[in-house]
Amino acid sequence: MEKSVLHWIALVLVIIGGLNWGLVAISDSYNVVALLGDMVARIVYGLVGLAALYTIYYVVKK
Repeated sequence: MEKSVLHWIALVLVIIGGLNWGLVAISDSYNVVALLGDMVARIVYGLVGLAALYTIYYVVKK
């Protein structure tokens, strides 16, 4: 099955979110997304959340 552009975007965002949380686990000062500023960080976190929901849908659909 060929992956759509939306699938690749969601995959990249989920990877970014996972790596960021891994860095936060090491130290709070490694929160790369928070360095982007409050408003941009909120947007990125929202997009990562939507990407995670899309990925869940993609995995469980038949």
